[in-house]
Amino acid sequence: MDSSSAPGPGRAGVCLVVGEEELLVERSVASLVAEATADETAPPAQGSGGAADVRDVPAASLAPGELAALVSPSLFGEVRAVVVRGIQDAGKDVAAELERYAASPAPDTLVVLTHAGGAKGKALLTALTGSGATVIRCPRISRADERTDFVRAEFRGLGRKADQGGVRALIDAVGTDLSELAAACAQLAEDVPGTIDRAAVARYYRGRAEASGFSVADRAVEGRLGDALEQLRWALATGVSPVLISSALAQGVRALGKVGAVPRGKSSAALAGELGLPPWKIDRVRRQLNGWSPDGVARALQAVAETDAQVKGEGASAGYALERAVCAIVACQSGG
Repeated sequence: MDSSSAPGPGRAGVCLVVGEEELLVERSVASLVAEATADETAPPAQGSGGAADVRDVPAASLAPGELAALVSPSLFGEVRAVVVRGIQDAGKDVAAELERYAASPAPDTLVVLTHAGGAKGKALLTALTGSGATVIRCPRISRADERTDFVRAEFRGLGRKADQGGVRALIDAVGTDLSELAAACAQLAEDVPGTIDRAAVARYYRGRAEASGFSVADRAVEGRLGDALEQLRWALATGVSPVLISSALAQGVRALGKVGAVPRGKSSAALAGELGLPPWKIDRVRRQLNGWSPDGVARALQAVAETDAQVKGEGASAGYALERAVCAIVACQSGG
């Protein structure tokens, strides 16, 4: 998350929170509203009066003229904060009202506007930005290194330390959803003493970290059939989604194709940006490539594509489809 160089709006003004990452958007909005109402004795309550009057509305539901009512001065002079969500969905007349308001905001009101960051409503976003509104950007976190940085920052914010193995194990166990990762960090910080490492994560999740879809995929592409099937059955038994396991198998095989197609002499650090994989992952895949041929990778890709369709509804049993996929991947690795 980053922000423009403009100073924050404090207790009044207009602030744009732009981006797709819902957790970061929600945190930004909550922080801005809390700052605006920090001196008030009553807690904010949506749609109610009191010492701090906070209104929270979707832009799509605003009718022409309603914005003026929301931001009009209070009879009792209390601090007012107005949150308008999803302004890319605002009607033409409402968008024009937002532009006019941002050019001359009320002195006693904080208006927070959220925008998904896509092409829809871009003209409005440009106009609001040009009016001098503070901009906080919350782009989607999609790269592995960004998720790693996010988890580390969560632990730091909680006053706790997690080593590299613990961070990776937590992401493997929980997945890529930031809200779930944040909740997991908070729970581990509260329940686990000392440095949070791989062993601590494994104990806390009772095997879920080791039995994640990525662990199944790693063992399959390494040709370890028995271990892969054991991990698959444990993962399914502990509630890991078959769709996630299928996705992990596909990612594991695709990584073989990506890394196998580049020169061996090029460093993993130099390849990270080109392949969209962190250096440690490239190093691991290079070790896993032993025993693989281009034809084997192609056949494995076909197998995981078929499995994905089976898992998503075309097959009678997702578990059976995944077992067949694991067997097929191992056979492709060994040349069978």
